[in-house]
Amino acid sequence: MCVDRDGCEIEGCSSSDEVRTLSGSMSPGLKSNPDLHPCKPGQKFRAALLRCRTPAAAAGILSFGNVLNYMDRYTVAVFICSFMVAAPIFGYLGDRFNRKVILSCGIFFWSIVTLSSSFISKEYYWLFVLSRGLVGIGESSYSSISPTIIGDLFTNNSRTMMLSVFYLAIPLGSGLGYILGSSAKVAAGDWHWALRVSPVLGITAGSLILVFVPEPKRGSADQIGVRRSTSWFCDMKALAKNRSYVFSSLASAAVSFATGAFGMWIPLYLARAQVVQKTAEACTKEICSSTDSLIFGAITCVTGLLGVVIGAATTRLCRKKTERADPLVCAVSMLGSAIFICLIFVVAKKSIVGAYVCIFIGETLLFLNWAITADILMFVVIPTRRATAVAFQSFTSHLLGDAGSPYLIGLISDALQQSYATSALWRFLSLGYALMLCPFIIVLGGMFFLATALFFLDDREKAEKQLSQSARTLSSVKVTTK
Repeated sequence: MCVDRDGCEIEGCSSSDEVRTLSGSMSPGLKSNPDLHPCKPGQKFRAALLRCRTPAAAAGILSFGNVLNYMDRYTVAVFICSFMVAAPIFGYLGDRFNRKVILSCGIFFWSIVTLSSSFISKEYYWLFVLSRGLVGIGESSYSSISPTIIGDLFTNNSRTMMLSVFYLAIPLGSGLGYILGSSAKVAAGDWHWALRVSPVLGITAGSLILVFVPEPKRGSADQIGVRRSTSWFCDMKALAKNRSYVFSSLASAAVSFATGAFGMWIPLYLARAQVVQKTAEACTKEICSSTDSLIFGAITCVTGLLGVVIGAATTRLCRKKTERADPLVCAVSMLGSAIFICLIFVVAKKSIVGAYVCIFIGETLLFLNWAITADILMFVVIPTRRATAVAFQSFTSHLLGDAGSPYLIGLISDALQQSYATSALWRFLSLGYALMLCPFIIVLGGMFFLATALFFLDDREKAEKQLSQSARTLSSVKVTTK
């Protein structure tokens, strides 16, 4: 006879003298325990389900959902405005209510809206625009809340590793989105089919989250149960005073600024470089060759994967040398990235291959800080404020970053180009001069990470003290009620 952890007798087990549980062997005396009873089918399923709800499985499922998040985002571009507006709202909800329910509802919502939008005809383009805005709302729920669950399931190096896996979804999902968008159009002869694949996977991910992802208590990874006792305004005031959080958020906006501008303009810049080198003809058609876009997209995917992995490994090694490793690794990688991105505009006029090499190294260094920035936030913000902190960091990154950088670069390029509008060389140079703003912004981001390093230990210590005080208060309340 065997016994599970619910105290149920499992039928069909060995009749040996020793009774076994999930934790090991038990005394044979338990055989005669009158409290033991045969398990009902539902209890057996529940016990098996609980065994599957491991932190590693939860992190894997959340990472799968994040892949779909970015895959759907880049199939047809999401309107960033709706994403930014919704993120603070979901941050508020994520700090106060059941997070996995909010995540699942967000995934179901964006999956259904995405599938519905694939059937909208071109006569109702305004409705299609509205539907993509709604998708942004659904996706903001996932981006704001899911990292906080991982933060409450793991700590220290384990958390860094799991957050790295989670943020690998950015380049992987982006690349799959590009592939899905182009492949579906070729295979089905209609780009709408690209919007009919991800919803099926999205509903699957939402169901897996509901069933297998636990809802950990906030602060459980630090072995401290935290009870909410502050208002939203108090949370925002505390975040505004948290210097490490503020500076790392501004640095994150610098990364977003550069990536948004590069994604829009680098393929065109390289195409113009080939015209200047006389290795290609200037495109006068409405739809031009997408070769440079595909190559740049592939490089972005590979460098994103490498950057996240190298960033996590480097941080783990550097933590043995200094407690300020996280922001310092980010600062050094940003400053190094700026050098190679500057070299793009020096090399591109003579060698496209050389430009691609500089892009590869520059982007790898730039993407080193994706997971590390999230880990910094986990260290310096207490668990009951993390969803709000992630949401406003995302809001700041988009507002000061990729929401405006492509348009700003375009305006500068057009203004410079007006003098010699018919010159192919000047069209190439004017766009290059405009893009030169990006490495300066990246250097500024590196300086923000250096500022983060100055205050990191103090802010982490403050967060730990707040957790300890909250735990003591909670313990005293429990003693009083007894």
